[in-house]
Amino acid sequence: MGGTLQHGLNMSLISAPSAYIKCFINETWLERYGTAMEEQVIKVTWSVIVSIYPIGAVLGALIAGHLSVKYGRKNCLVFNNILAIVAAAIVGLSRMARSFEMILVARFLYGVNAGNGMNIHCMYLMECSPKKLRGVVTVTTAIFISLGKCLGQIIGLREILGSESVWPLLMAFNAIPAFIQLVTLPWFPESPRYLLIDKGNRALSINALQRLWGKRDFSQELEEMQAERTAIRGKRPRSVWELCRDPSVWSQLAINMMMSLFIQLSGINAIYSYAFEIFHAAGIPNETIPYVSIGTGLIETITLLICGFFVERAGRKSLLCGGLGFMSLWTALLTVTFSLQHLVSWMPYCSLVIIFAYVLSYGLGPGGVAIILPSEIFLQSDRPAGYVINGFLNWFGLFLIGMVFSFMIEGLGYLCFLIFCGVCFVLTILAYYIVLETKGKTPLEINEEFKNRKFWKKAPLRVSPNGTIPQSTVEIIMSTAF
Repeated sequence: MGGTLQHGLNMSLISAPSAYIKCFINETWLERYGTAMEEQVIKVTWSVIVSIYPIGAVLGALIAGHLSVKYGRKNCLVFNNILAIVAAAIVGLSRMARSFEMILVARFLYGVNAGNGMNIHCMYLMECSPKKLRGVVTVTTAIFISLGKCLGQIIGLREILGSESVWPLLMAFNAIPAFIQLVTLPWFPESPRYLLIDKGNRALSINALQRLWGKRDFSQELEEMQAERTAIRGKRPRSVWELCRDPSVWSQLAINMMMSLFIQLSGINAIYSYAFEIFHAAGIPNETIPYVSIGTGLIETITLLICGFFVERAGRKSLLCGGLGFMSLWTALLTVTFSLQHLVSWMPYCSLVIIFAYVLSYGLGPGGVAIILPSEIFLQSDRPAGYVINGFLNWFGLFLIGMVFSFMIEGLGYLCFLIFCGVCFVLTILAYYIVLETKGKTPLEINEEFKNRKFWKKAPLRVSPNGTIPQSTVEIIMSTAF
């Protein structure tokens, strides 16, 4: 119930009261200035409300690495919930205060909470899980994002909290899981890997392992952690700048970029942030749209559960490539069905089925794998900085989609899905050639394999007869050793 469930709630809760919030913005403006706000200005203000959430999350992601190293994974998650409760109080009182600006402030604070919480939540679970169950345990972070989305869609129904009279309570619902985690997480142990590798405290690490996995012999796990600690030679965690300057991790950084920025540009979060507009464009009746949206959330949750079952059997790479390939196919078909929906009466239902298939493909592939890979491809000293980069790009992509997607629908119509189709197709090709299978390997083994098949290396140094070094030899070239 850490950063991921709360993030899922924030992703879907904003959709149900969209019409009421737009009306509230206009009413507030009319009360203050005596004139109604122009339709285009309302649309821009609404886009800012949607998009300020990932802006706050960028800030949360940027500070997550430093805080998680200084105060520990668990302590950061505990105090992060206070921010969510404050944000819930602000948005819950916004209508009473007649201030739509309070919604902006609350969404920004929710974003800081999610950006910080998601990064640290993923690190915490990965570092607390046994190697053979690491993929299954880490993918639960994606499952709880999906559960949060689904829960937000359910409580956003008109019969529950989705009516005009109680929408501030709907927007403040995040306070409930935040409070539950605030009072329960202090009883959980700190990450064993953090305690041993970062803090060098073997006794506390053993105690945490016993509380997490039961009392048994942990000599193998401790030996693996000690080997990783020896490999980084007690170095302090590296900064983002130091990580980006190291050519030996450029392959990991390329994968990290794929799993953050470009996954956002695949279109999955556009469906959740602008569910009403998409289903309305698909020809679904307005009164049916909230229930259809719940169907997408349930499908994603179920497929992520299935992904958790297969991720330690089929491996990360095959699920990622297969899921992205099918997402490319479905977005192409969605463009076709959207273009024909005015000519064939049953075509909107084909669009609906394709949207469900798209969500299913996302859940079986990148939905789960994109959460797992960034936690596995970096060593302990590089993981916080890696997650800062991952979080920044992830939230920047979400901000980009939140700001421009409504205008893309207005300007391009159904053709906007061809952009998502192209992104998914390119990601499929890149994943096939760049992503390394990490199933059943320790971070140290994964790091060594990246070094052996790195994509970037310096060309051999050749000296000319006059003793000078030709400039063409001192360059970075692409390795063909796949």
